[in-house]
Amino acid sequence: MSKTQYEEPNGDSKKELRFNHPSGWLYLTQHESVPVLIDALLDLPPHREFNQKEFADHAGVTRQTVANYLPLLLEVEIIEEVSNTSPTRYQLADSAVVEELFALNGALNNVEPR
Repeated sequence: MSKTQYEEPNGDSKKELRFNHPSGWLYLTQHESVPVLIDALLDLPPHREFNQKEFADHAGVTRQTVANYLPLLLEVEIIEEVSNTSPTRYQLADSAVVEELFALNGALNNVEPR
């Protein structure tokens, strides 16, 4: 093990501990495709509805990728199902999580390059 990697007395590295007990941020972003999906959602017009295929096309990923991560995006209240639609349609959720994502994205976009 590298000297720069911290190890707990039980042998777990700090990184392993983080993945075993993730923060909300790590829980959301530990999956490689989730940041791409969220980036695509941040690019949608307000109240825009979409199905899995439309979401996949907009994000530039496969429908299978979207299907894999829809439950996570629903669980953390980033998207919500649109009632009485078949096939199921989705939209950005009206949630504190989405508000904070837009705030973080705006703050990051306003940082001056060095």
